[in-house]
Amino acid sequence: MNMKRRQFLSTAALATGTLAMPGYLRSAFAEGDAIKVGALYSQTGGLSVVEKMLASAVQMAAAEINAAGGVMGRPIEVVTEDGASDPKTYAEKAQKLVIKDRVSTVFGCHTSASRKAVLPIFERRNAMLFYQTHYEGFECSPNVVYSGAVPNQQLGNYIPWIIEKLGKKKFFIVGSNYVYPREMAKVSKGLIEAGGAEWVADEYLELGHSEWAVMVNKIKESGADVVLSNVVGDSIISFYREFINQGLSHEEIPICATVTSEIEIAAMGPEYAAGSYTSFPYFMSLDTEANKSFIERYRAFVGDPAATTYHSLEAAYFQVFLWKQAVEAAQDTTAEAIREGVRGQTYAAPGGDVKVDEDNLHCWLTPRIGQWTADGQSQIVDEYPEPIKPLPYAAYGEAADNLFCTAQGLDSSKL
Repeated sequence: MNMKRRQFLSTAALATGTLAMPGYLRSAFAEGDAIKVGALYSQTGGLSVVEKMLASAVQMAAAEINAAGGVMGRPIEVVTEDGASDPKTYAEKAQKLVIKDRVSTVFGCHTSASRKAVLPIFERRNAMLFYQTHYEGFECSPNVVYSGAVPNQQLGNYIPWIIEKLGKKKFFIVGSNYVYPREMAKVSKGLIEAGGAEWVADEYLELGHSEWAVMVNKIKESGADVVLSNVVGDSIISFYREFINQGLSHEEIPICATVTSEIEIAAMGPEYAAGSYTSFPYFMSLDTEANKSFIERYRAFVGDPAATTYHSLEAAYFQVFLWKQAVEAAQDTTAEAIREGVRGQTYAAPGGDVKVDEDNLHCWLTPRIGQWTADGQSQIVDEYPEPIKPLPYAAYGEAADNLFCTAQGLDSSKL
């Protein structure tokens, strides 16, 4: 579908408020028959630059679905709320969407902190959250569909590849000081040791930390031949710049990251990341017609011919189609119906086929490794031939996946 900017702008509000029904579709839908869904992302605050993009991806998917006839012949109405980069505000806005707006499904949250803040509301009020960001795992809620990667989909391919293909044996693990980096490090250590390598350090600095001289000097003196980076947010930019400014080279001691994306590469300047690596299921550089079309349509939708796509944005987009298919499979929009209808749903996403796991409501995704180039894009140097099963509790081994769901009072066979 080759939809140009003018057509998109006539079909959807771009950033805030309620997604308007296109004028040319109003006659095709019954008045007042819209299906309301929520889009809960930060429109203000420090995370808004990224989260506005996620909201746009949800709105774009809704606009495309509406243009194709809606869901069960009904239009989607997206009610967008501002999490304001604050977990407390996220909880307040989630309550508003679920209780006042009577929305049964919300697409949203970006950080684990915001997801944790709203989770009790969705479980207590029995509504569904579709969460698109890759995260640390260790969660299995029947009220959440997780469309981002979990550790086994980022690290299970990555660590062995670093050891075997790059020939690296001494890992310096560095991250921001909160749950995601620490849990990713836990999984990494097991994989490093299983591969016959060693980790020589496991170091953390606070979120937003910008003074990286001491840490980079530690890396230089550690004897490490590779850096595994779980650094998050603006700190990524400071870290990579200091790494190069101190004379280190990605050719000799590459940074292999789990978070650094096209967004951070553009912000720091591609020259600071060229030669480094990241593991994600989706890269903007994927050379497929489906991805090229997705990028073109997204740029038209937001009115920016140079707009960047990245892994969480792609997941924010395709999860709306998984929800649509779940509603149509169940012929109902309640949380119970969506939970039942979404299990096993598949979709041909821009990054390839995805599937919602029947047991844990996380998505099967295709692991890939990209090496960053001087133009700010990645060259995909390794990818699995097909999507793999998500294991949210990978730190405890594959068999633990369903056991931990059961430990939380969930019968994984009936999620």
